[in-house]
Amino acid sequence: MIESSLLEILSASIILFVVIDMIGSLPVVVAIRSRGIEVSPWKCVSVAFVLLMGFMFLGQGLLNLFNVDINSFAVAGAVVLFIIGLEMVLGTDFFKQDVPDAASIVPIAFPLMAGPGTFTTLLTLRAEYSDVNIFIAVVLNMIFAYIVLRSSKFLEKLMGSGGIYVVKKFFGVILLAISVKLFAINLAILLGTAQ
Repeated sequence: MIESSLLEILSASIILFVVIDMIGSLPVVVAIRSRGIEVSPWKCVSVAFVLLMGFMFLGQGLLNLFNVDINSFAVAGAVVLFIIGLEMVLGTDFFKQDVPDAASIVPIAFPLMAGPGTFTTLLTLRAEYSDVNIFIAVVLNMIFAYIVLRSSKFLEKLMGSGGIYVVKKFFGVILLAISVKLFAINLAILLGTAQ
């Protein structure tokens, strides 16, 4: 049981890590800092965590309001994740995002860390993993995001634009594979219950 929990935490953590993609968001963080806007790692992580937890526990209620089950949402979520993976691999923007010249909470906390892709992922994960394990995975990702934001200047020098590019493409492929798996599993459940 403990091993299963650890595997769930690891799996959910990796999925969220790929979707949040803090390393891939480094260019955005660097661009914001270059405009003289202060980036507060603690504020960004706190706001993102509250948004993620709020949607994780209230999202199901919203689905019930529209009479949508979790497996149907998971299939739709898998499609969104697939498109995000394509964005990362192909370097094209299917989802247009404006980056306003405002406080660092926007766009770092929202929509980069806690945005449509992450919200979809959380509800998709709830179809397969326990809430406790997803919660731990979110906390681990928020800790990682805090470290990345605190070390963004150092990481930019260390990795260079080429390094960040390679990492983004690699995790894009992983996200594509994960989305295909989620789609297949939840579609099979839906087709099975329809018969």
